[in-house]
Amino acid sequence: MYCILKYICNEFHDTTIFKLMNRKIRMGMIGGGPGAFIGAVHRIAANMDGQIELVCGAFSSDPERSMQAGHELFLTMNRVYGSFTEMIRKEAGLPESERMDFVSIVTPNHLHYEPAKLALENGFHVVLDKPMTFDLHEAKLLKQLVAKSGKYFCLTHTYTGYPMIKQAKQMVKDGSFGNIRKIYVEYPQGWLSTYVEGGKSKQASWRTDPLKSGKAGAMGDIGTHAFNLAEYVSGLQVTHLCAQLNTYVGGRKLDDDGDVLLKFNNGASGVLSATQIAAGEENNIKIKIYGEKGGWAWQHNDANTLTVKWLDKPVEILRTGSSDLSPYASHNTRTPAGHPEGYLEAFANLYRNFSLCVRAYINNEKPAEEWLDFPGVEEGVRGMAFIDNVVKSSMAKEKWIDFIV
Repeated sequence: MYCILKYICNEFHDTTIFKLMNRKIRMGMIGGGPGAFIGAVHRIAANMDGQIELVCGAFSSDPERSMQAGHELFLTMNRVYGSFTEMIRKEAGLPESERMDFVSIVTPNHLHYEPAKLALENGFHVVLDKPMTFDLHEAKLLKQLVAKSGKYFCLTHTYTGYPMIKQAKQMVKDGSFGNIRKIYVEYPQGWLSTYVEGGKSKQASWRTDPLKSGKAGAMGDIGTHAFNLAEYVSGLQVTHLCAQLNTYVGGRKLDDDGDVLLKFNNGASGVLSATQIAAGEENNIKIKIYGEKGGWAWQHNDANTLTVKWLDKPVEILRTGSSDLSPYASHNTRTPAGHPEGYLEAFANLYRNFSLCVRAYINNEKPAEEWLDFPGVEEGVRGMAFIDNVVKSSMAKEKWIDFIV
């Protein structure tokens, strides 16, 4: 057993983790009940590294469905609640040795702000599904609440959790490619190629409803992923954009397709495309970045590979698990080279890093820099500003606009 623990410790470069480990971090969940998709993904991700246990939940706005979900998850039934308000207030009233440490919120967009606000006000750390809120106003209010609370806040932009995205980010940061000049990011899906929201698709129904999703459809749902990924790996920020949103399916209330031209704060230019009507496509988000000395490309369908292209030497293929990668890539890798890691592992990296920071908080310890590498409230505000600015540009006669937060 000692040898196994020593191997794991060396692989993850986290010697402090064993010093701090005295119990699992306790999680509550809001949403993610019967018929939900992303709630199960969150629970798998949170459970993967054995750092977190689900102890309570308000899984549905229908108390009976919430109880059904709690029963199926083998929770103690007095810790399964009929509403998020009841859950947060009752959990806050429990002894510190019993109550949840943080809450994971996996509801539709219009139900993000209020439970996050109540959780922060009652002393709980928060994990929140993206986009952060229903609109930019709520996002700014939530940013103030996070700052006032002093608690950790994680926004689940999954693709930032991949080891090779971490590697690419560090190579850009250390100047390997010189000054960045061009960024291409594309997120194609095809699941909304027809009017499925008129049937039994719960996921399609709320995502295409402006009263639940907000002012953007495809750009709010997956365009924010592409935007976040571009800023994350480049270390740059968008300063101007020019957007065109389209709605191809008859009867649909929000955009299902769009393209955006981008200008960044170092002078680089970029192109962002997000569509949910590319029939036959799944979730193969792709990104390419080019600088003075070279560039790199990554795509979701081959997430363990980073293709690096140089101006004056042969192409390099970097792979997850290799011994010569950055500490950030290595820290977020679980298996030796040649063993593929995918979406659930990337999602789990967000939870793992977040839980390590919460554990450090509880133990009055300083977290390692690698642990702090997960999307937070600043990224959430910029994501909501992206939605606002894209919609504004698409509707304007003068297409290029300043990126206003």
